[in-house]
Amino acid sequence: MDHYLEIKLRPDPEFVPTMLMNALYGKLHRALVQLDNCRLGVSFPDMDQARPTLGECLRLHSNADNLQQLMAIDWLSGMRDHSTVRELIPIPENISYRVVRRVQSKSNPERLRRRLAKRKGISMEEARQLIPDSAAKHLTLPFVCIRSQSTGENFRLFIEHMPLQITQTQGEFSY
Repeated sequence: MDHYLEIKLRPDPEFVPTMLMNALYGKLHRALVQLDNCRLGVSFPDMDQARPTLGECLRLHSNADNLQQLMAIDWLSGMRDHSTVRELIPIPENISYRVVRRVQSKSNPERLRRRLAKRKGISMEEARQLIPDSAAKHLTLPFVCIRSQSTGENFRLFIEHMPLQITQTQGEFSY
């Protein structure tokens, strides 16, 4: 990854920034599925863990070719009035890096029980004893609400920004 571009949400009296970021990220998700491109990372430079919100800026990270390929398709249709796309910028030298990752919530004990029962071949009653209702963990991380392209279901995609680090971490991207 040697370039990035930013998409800033414009103030809108009819829509709160959270709704606009959900729509923008949903469109990005569909575009990445369409391009079958997992060579692109995202970050949210205005993310505020205290509120928690992702802010009003979506930053896309990749090489120049991947970012130009993404921007060549009309994935921002319907969002152009609500956003400003900044130019493609090379990543400067001597910067800090950050891992941005999806965190999956373990907030539905019934779903966890069904999964455990299926994986271990045990009864639902045994799974209920192993996973009590108190096992639910509710996340306080910022999130976007999107629709899965594979299942059609709406879900919250929780996003965590890890601490700054000196060296770049190699990893896999998912959409």
